[in-house]
Amino acid sequence: MNATPETPAATPAVSVIMPVLNESRHLRDAVERILEQEYPGDIEVVIALGPSSDDTDAIAAALVAETAGTAREVRTVPNPTGRTPAALNAAIRGSRHPIVVRVDGHGLLTPGYIATAVRLLDETGAVNVGGIMHAEGETDWERAVAAAMTSRIGVGNAAFHTGGEAAPADTVYLGVFRREALEQHGGYNEEFLRAQDWELNYRLRQGGGLIWFTPDLRVTYRPRPDVRALARQYRDYGRWRRVVTRYHRGSVNLRYLAPPAAVLGIAAGLVGGFLVSPWLFVVPGGYAAAILLGSLREGRGLTPAARAQLPVALATMHMSWGWGFLTSPRSLARRVIASTVAPAPAERVTTSTPG
Repeated sequence: MNATPETPAATPAVSVIMPVLNESRHLRDAVERILEQEYPGDIEVVIALGPSSDDTDAIAAALVAETAGTAREVRTVPNPTGRTPAALNAAIRGSRHPIVVRVDGHGLLTPGYIATAVRLLDETGAVNVGGIMHAEGETDWERAVAAAMTSRIGVGNAAFHTGGEAAPADTVYLGVFRREALEQHGGYNEEFLRAQDWELNYRLRQGGGLIWFTPDLRVTYRPRPDVRALARQYRDYGRWRRVVTRYHRGSVNLRYLAPPAAVLGIAAGLVGGFLVSPWLFVVPGGYAAAILLGSLREGRGLTPAARAQLPVALATMHMSWGWGFLTSPRSLARRVIASTVAPAPAERVTTSTPG
């Protein structure tokens, strides 16, 4: 693991928070990418350990032992619930530096990520900066999902999936935060088992904070390994995005309504085609044609096996998200107040804000 250069006095130290549960496959790589960052300030990594059934805890313990007493120390905090927002809040409480970087246990930071993010916080005055969720698969199925997750036909015009110009944004992938903003707004809402990033960024924006997107920040993301896991992931995305719209009515936009509209249209077309007129089959048929044509375009560069699976990945994402949105029960979240994130006990410096 790389040694770090001497820390200039003006460079803020950084806390990287990482919620993990059954992440033995990627955890060491994810942490080592953090420790290898070329950043002149101190970096601590705080891993919130859920009740894993694999050897995640043993890997985390080894990382703690290997970095003990260094300027880039790994520490752990417990997260007995196993829930992501609770893990994030526990890690924030267990960290101590003025800049908080969120990284997942299967996310791999690209070189220069932390240095670029800290610079942009200073230059823009944003409370959170982030970039692109760069999906990258290791198997043919994962490569198909990665292509779907980085295409407009798969995820619409979300800049953090498909890229774009640096600009203010509704939300970004993961995020690099000013701790003071997290503490002021109470951290992550632990009611939101999914969509907690979007919900937090909405509250930060409502409080007058700037969320800044830049394509210069990229985190490599490993897609779900099979159809069932992908369907469950996107069903949960849809269910929890509906919860956000219930509590924050100003957050609704057409991009989030497209998948449920597609589910309803296809269902109506199939039922109507059998019961009313075969002409109504044009709706599901049109959707299938669009998916196949889109797959031909987005599948360029993929292996033949991955290209063949791309239509399945796209349809799974659309239909699962839409079904989750339509069937989201009101009991999923009872309140919208985030759990309090107490200020860290250790001394900290603050990063400057442009005047």
